[in-house]
Parts: sequence; structure tokens; C-alpha cells
Amino acid sequence: MSRFLPRLWPAIAAAALAAGAVVAQVEGGNRGVAPVDSSGAYEVDGVGVDVSAATAAAARYAGWRIAQRKAWNQLSQRLSGSASSLSDGALDGLVSSIVVENEQIGPTRYIARLGVLFDRERAGTLLGISSYTLHSPPMLVIPVQWSGGVGQVFQQRTPWQQAWARYRTSNSAIDYIRPSGNGPDSLLLTAGQVGRRGRAWWRTLIDQYGASDVLIPTVRLYRQWPGGPVIGVFEARHGPDGALLTGFTLRVGNADGLPQLMDAGVKRMDDAYQEALRTGDLRPDVALSPPPPAAAPDPVEDDAAGGATDTAAEAVPVSQVSIQYDSAGVGAVSATEALVRSIAGVRSAVTASLALGGTSVMRVAFAGDPDLLKAQLQARGLQVFGSGATLRIRRAPQLLPPDLSPDNPAAG
Repeated sequence: MSRFLPRLWPAIAAAALAAGAVVAQVEGGNRGVAPVDSSGAYEVDGVGVDVSAATAAAARYAGWRIAQRKAWNQLSQRLSGSASSLSDGALDGLVSSIVVENEQIGPTRYIARLGVLFDRERAGTLLGISSYTLHSPPMLVIPVQWSGGVGQVFQQRTPWQQAWARYRTSNSAIDYIRPSGNGPDSLLLTAGQVGRRGRAWWRTLIDQYGASDVLIPTVRLYRQWPGGPVIGVFEARHGPDGALLTGFTLRVGNADGLPQLMDAGVKRMDDAYQEALRTGDLRPDVALSPPPPAAAPDPVEDDAAGGATDTAAEAVPVSQVSIQYDSAGVGAVSATEALVRSIAGVRSAVTASLALGGTSVMRVAFAGDPDLLKAQLQARGLQVFGSGATLRIRRAPQLLPPDLSPDNPAAG
């Protein structure tokens, strides 16, 4: 029996190596970076302070207080359109944390660039904007980095994944699901996976992470020479088919600037995804939704002659229509939604992409042909542009009656 063991050693060794490789791929060390806390706080970054005091601790404390005041002014200006001020005690109850981006501490002087995070619910209540928030469905992020012809996601810790992990998404309209790279992430989320087209496998994958769709931010790195300039070609892709939303190129002078290159790339990617959400281009693939349950057969009733009766009318197909409209404020949003819901045949009308002060997008389920919906909107005095499943509405300008001349204080 022992003479057969030498023949089995190669197979045993190969099996052991294969098992060890699988275990190493799942339980290996530097896989990824856990994302920072993005629980929904309002963030104001890049606040500069330069303070002198009797001691270093007093200067730092005073610098943080000044940063809170400056950040609140910027936040209120950005969200409500007018700057406001609060007492230090009120700000202490609103600020959830201070992020130190860069600081220099001397014996009596404190120079720093800080970020301030405000509690979203409390700050929003004070600014009167807590009722409406723009938010996308949950999106699984697969950050793919190509360097030297090799594509990686979580097989190794990459600068691209690190940049996505440290990016604060609290101010973004996109609901990102950012895996950390632990456990099965390195096996499920790979550069090869983004090339798959089978919807059944994709549906199973995103269900594992509680997502509705997938975002595939991709970067290709090109190095001019070792230690020299680094060029990053970025592509914002979306969905199982990898639909390209936008692309851009960034460059840094040497490898030491690679983290700044990646951070700038993530920021522009986030802006691109938010713009796609506002324009209606970032919509989940309907094929990724779980199949509807089978409908129970309708009971068959006998008519007076003893035969089966046919249904009185076939079900009217429901059309999904995207309507873009001007949303100057919360009142305009509510009024436009109420107007559309009042139209006969409208099953639902919900603003899916909100942009206060700009153009919002409403998703409308209409029982009938979209052209009929367009005609009914025009009958209500709206200007309607476009056709089919995408419409743009605008309130018609108010014209003076022909027998009424306009006021002209300068005349006569």
C-alpha cells in the first residue's frame, strides 16, 4: 500500500495548495478599507482658522469655536440662500464632530483647516428643509482600478478603493453601499464580475448587499515613468451593462500626489452620478427587480345560459412617464404633484429627483397612452415639450387681455 503513496503526493499537495489559496483569498490581510461614517450629517469642509491665545489648548479651542460659526454661515447660505448666525451654545448642540484636515499648533497660535459635521435632523429643522430630501435607491459601488493591465477591486488594497472609503457621502443624493473588502467581497466583487451580463446572477449579487442597482466607477492609471507623472482616466459607469455616464482625465506631477488624484476623481464621480439622478439617467434596471408573484387565476362565473362569461374589458396598460418641471420651492413641488395627480388615469405621481431652485423629475404611472397624458396637461394650461415617456412641463406665461393696456407710469 505504501508504494502508491508517492503517486498520491502530487495530488494531495495540489489539493492542499488550492484549498490554501481559497482560504487566503477570503481571509487574507490587506483587502480593503472600511468606509467612513456617513450617517447623514451635513458637512462643511475646508474651513480655515488662524487664532492666537495665551496657551496652545486655548488657541485650539477658540479655533474650533470659530470654525463652527463659519461653517454654520456657509451651510445656511448653501441650503436656505441666506447666511445666519447662532450662539456658541446652540452650535454645540448641532455639531456632531470636527474633522481635522490639517493643523499646526504652536505655543500660543493655532492654524488649521477643519471640517464641521452638523446633525442633519436638528440643522434641517432650523433651516426649514427637513421635509424634502433627494435620495436615490441604494446603489452597490464596485470601484475598479486598472493599473499595468491588471484590474482589481478588493483582491488587494488599492488607492481607488481607499479614496471611496474615505469619501464622506453625507451631502450626496446617492445612497451608496460601499463594501469594505472583508469576507466574501474579494470573491464576489471582481473586475471580471463587471463584465457579466446575466441579470439573474446580478440580481442575486445585489440582493446580498441590499441594493437596487450597481455603480461601477472605473479608473485606469498610466505612469509616464517610475516616480514621474501619473494620469488617471476615469469613467462613471452604471448598471449590469456598464453604461457610460461620463468620463474625464486627471493628472498629477508624481506618485506622491496619487491620493489627491483619487480624491478629486471620487468627488467628480459623485457629482456625475448626482447629475444623472437629477436628469433621470440613473434609473435601476427593471430586470434587476425580483419577478412579481404569480397572479391567482380569476374565478369563472357561469352566466344565465350556463356558459363562462368573458371579462368585461381587458386591463389598460400602465405607462411609466418621466415629467421634468420647475421646482422653485417646496410649494411649487406640492402644487405640481397635486395638479398631475388630479388628472384622470394617473395612478401615482412621485418626485423621484428633487432639485429645489432648479428642475426636478417626477415619475408618473399613467393608465393609457402617454400622448393622452400630454393632451390633458396642455388642457390644464401647461406648456408641454417632448413626447412619449419623457415630457417637460412649464406653466404658460400670463398674457394680458387684448382690451387691457399694460401700465406705463412713464407715459403722459
